[in-house]
Amino acid sequence: MSSTAYFATGCFWGAERRFWSLGGVIETSVGYMGGSVSNPTYEDVCTGSTGHAEMVKVSFDESKVSYQRLLEEFWTMHDPTSLNQQGGDIGTQYRSAIFTTTPEQYVRAVASRDLYQGELTSQGLDPIVTEILTAHDIEYYLAEEYHQKYLIKNPNGYDCHSSTGVAFPTSGATL
Repeated sequence: MSSTAYFATGCFWGAERRFWSLGGVIETSVGYMGGSVSNPTYEDVCTGSTGHAEMVKVSFDESKVSYQRLLEEFWTMHDPTSLNQQGGDIGTQYRSAIFTTTPEQYVRAVASRDLYQGELTSQGLDPIVTEILTAHDIEYYLAEEYHQKYLIKNPNGYDCHSSTGVAFPTSGATL
């Protein structure tokens, strides 16, 4: 069965590559979500005035990769404790966010956040600032073509991700 998930981890180029590399992911695209402007352009979003975040849309086969596995990748591919910034990328468009498409996704996203927060806290790191919201009635706007699969087109391009360096806890972590 094919499902959809939406993740914002700062710049969308590196995040898209991380997700498309996972077995069971059918398709990825990058776009904008969570703001108040219809059909925003990259230039609009970069002003920080649209309210949109740079987002990765992930279509995945649940029989081959679980939503939980996508969440684990999400939490560890960026720094979810950094408010509106990932590395040198600064602004609300670079915030950390999950937009869920089902009630079950929402429950899993919150549980995974709480589990990862426990691990971060045990290592002396700050609280997670990731938004977890339902995607219901929130439109996803596809980014311009030159952003799609950017790191295939530009293999040495800017990956733009920083992380906490803390692995997602796996022993006994059944969500």
